[in-house]
Amino acid sequence: QVQLVESGGGLVQAGDSLRLSCAASGRIFDNYAMGWFRQAPGKEREFLASITWSGGSTFYPDSVKGRFTASRDKAKNTVYLQMNSLQPEDTAVYYCAVRVRLLPLSHPMSYDYWGQGTQVTVSS
Repeated sequence: QVQLVESGGGLVQAGDSLRLSCAASGRIFDNYAMGWFRQAPGKEREFLASITWSGGSTFYPDSVKGRFTASRDKAKNTVYLQMNSLQPEDTAVYYCAVRVRLLPLSHPMSYDYWGQGTQVTVSS
């Protein structure tokens, strides 16, 4: 069993930065990949980033515009999402999850063991 807990969200102003954390308990990730997603009210869940546990290889969609960076700390069993130049349209609940299926990296159904989410609110 893998349990994930996101933290680091909050209320910030446009242009600010946030660093989200996703702490894992239970089995370590080994060669699994971790994904970051967000979902705003009335919107589909949106893929933000993926990172492999062993090698730290990352993948980002064009939509993040180079503003987001994923990383991991093996000693702390934690993955991170650094978000810069935040804008009001970034307001959403942010989730981390473990990739468990061989679907496209950006597809939410490729992931399981979702965390509870952390709210990010960006004011103008």
